[in-house]
Amino acid sequence: MRNVKVKRLVQLGLLTAISIVLVYLVRFPIFPAAAYLEYDMADVPILIGTFLFGPWWGLMLTFTVSLLQWLLVSPASGWVGFLMHFCATGTNVLFAGFIYHRNHTIRGAILGMLVGAAAQVLMMIPLNLIFTVHFNGAPREAVVAMLPTVIIPFNLIKVGLNGLLTFLLYKKVGKLLKFEKTAAEN
Repeated sequence: MRNVKVKRLVQLGLLTAISIVLVYLVRFPIFPAAAYLEYDMADVPILIGTFLFGPWWGLMLTFTVSLLQWLLVSPASGWVGFLMHFCATGTNVLFAGFIYHRNHTIRGAILGMLVGAAAQVLMMIPLNLIFTVHFNGAPREAVVAMLPTVIIPFNLIKVGLNGLLTFLLYKKVGKLLKFEKTAAEN
C-alpha cells in the first residue's frame, strides 16, 4: 500500500513538473489585441493526470500547478492569475474527469473533454468580468466588448488545442512514464 502511495506521489510530481516546464517552453499570445492572453500547454499534463487518477487528483494537480505557475512563471499576475487558472482549469478537470471515470472509453474521454472545455470557456466569462474589471482595473465595457471577439475565441482555441493534445498523448505518455494501470488497480 505504501509503495502505491509513493508511486502516485512521484507520478503526480512528474506531471506537475512537466506542466511547469511546458509553461516555460510553450507560451505565446494568439491575439495581438490582447497579448496578455497567452496560449500555454500547462493543462495537458493536468488533464492526463485527471484521466489517469480521477477528478480529485486532477484538481489537486490544478491547484499545485496554478500555485507554482504564479510563484515561478508569472508572478506579475498575482493571486488573481492563480485563482483564475485554478477556477477555469479546475472546472474543466472536474467535468472531464467525472464523465471519463463514469464512462471509461474513448467516447467518454471525448465527451468529457468537450463538456469540460465548454465549462471552462463559460467559467472564464464571469471570471473575466469580475477579476479583470475589479482587480486589473480594465473598464467593464472594454471587457464586455472583448468577450465575443477575443476572450471567448482565445479560450476556445486554448481548450481545443489542449484537449486535442491530451487525447493524442494520454495513452502514450501514460505508457512512456509507466503510468498504465494493471488489472489489479482497476
